[in-house]
Amino acid sequence: MSQFPLFNITRQTLEIEWQQCEDEGRIMNLHEREFRQLCAHDLNDPARQRKAEDFLDRTIQMPIRENFPYNEPSSLEEIRRQRGEAPALPPLKITDAELADKIEGAWLGRACGCLLGKPVEGWHRSRMHGYLKETKRFPLADYFSQKAAEPIRKKYEIDNEKPFIENVRIMPHDDDMDYTVAALEIIKKHGQDFSPEDVAKFWLENFAPLRLWTAERAAFRNFCMDVPPPQSAVFRNPWREWIGAQIRADLYGYVAPAQPERAAEFAWRDACISHVKNGIYGSMWVAAMISSAFAASDIPFIIRAGLAQIPAQSRLRDAISQVLKWREENVSYDEASERLHRLWDEKRAYDWCHVISNAMAVAIGLLWGEGDFERSICRAVQVCFDTDCNGATVGSIAGVIIGAKKIPYKWSKPLNDTLESSIACRGRLAISGLAKETLEAIEKIHK
Repeated sequence: MSQFPLFNITRQTLEIEWQQCEDEGRIMNLHEREFRQLCAHDLNDPARQRKAEDFLDRTIQMPIRENFPYNEPSSLEEIRRQRGEAPALPPLKITDAELADKIEGAWLGRACGCLLGKPVEGWHRSRMHGYLKETKRFPLADYFSQKAAEPIRKKYEIDNEKPFIENVRIMPHDDDMDYTVAALEIIKKHGQDFSPEDVAKFWLENFAPLRLWTAERAAFRNFCMDVPPPQSAVFRNPWREWIGAQIRADLYGYVAPAQPERAAEFAWRDACISHVKNGIYGSMWVAAMISSAFAASDIPFIIRAGLAQIPAQSRLRDAISQVLKWREENVSYDEASERLHRLWDEKRAYDWCHVISNAMAVAIGLLWGEGDFERSICRAVQVCFDTDCNGATVGSIAGVIIGAKKIPYKWSKPLNDTLESSIACRGRLAISGLAKETLEAIEKIHK
């Protein structure tokens, strides 16, 4: 039993596990009575906590129903066997200077997109859209401002401590950026042969557990209990298909330009320590898209190149294919956003932070952004859900496509080429310096 409330199982934990098991296709009907009884009692009681732990240990073992329409492995070998045919990627024909510009564009674009979504992380559509409309800033086309009449500020609970653009002098600390820095450090130290265990060790040495959330915090706890990867991803981890691994993927695309399969493998090694199935696929999809964006600029092609690295019969691939179909049918951006919200309820924590809902938001931002940097990050954020994560991912891809020199000055200027990291070994960093370190890592990998 956990002796520290940080890791205690709560009613919400059990509810998330139940939904997760149902979505995985597990046969749960024999456990419904036990589930309801546990949720009805005080789980702070030590005896109840032990029963809740036992419940989580058993749910992960429940069989998948025979008529479940998906085949969703977590091992790299099985994932590769379940893929479809990949589109032919054009050869990489860029100069060293162009590669450097794209790498810096990736870092800078990620930071811009992250900063755009950061002050409104956790806002629902009614709050975000209401605030933008009442301040005459809808649709979103710039960083969020706290400047508004006092009645509007009060109505929308504007917090002066949040990173609205008036408060920004650099890219403030954010876990989305920390994970990208962490991946760079891992690649620099271990090269292309880094292992899941290397990632876990880096976390233990450099991350504070209170700066980790959901699946990442569960995995960190498991490392401390000598539960190694990949078991660390499933042991008492109801968040195993949430967005966490997807937001850690970008660097693996940066260091494998025009090599989507390799980028996806790197992402898998990172993702498998904390996630399974679609939680892993989101990471592989993002890394492969970023890798493909070095050689291609057509957005549907890039999205499909990413999908080619994950199982053909998976929920994530189905969901993103659905978004691609909406675009082909000339559905409007507003209607695409509305359809996403009909499928996923942003007011439920499970839906708000799941990898599939947020991957769909990323795809919407990319497809309806049509290659324009500003439009892409704004449309990824305006759709809501996990705004800083999705803005960052779309910013990475758009930044690779156009390069740092073409990112509009109004987006790059507030960052002052500086990023604040909470990783123990880094601190305050130059974004351009991170790009140079990434180029050095690429040279090391490709020697």
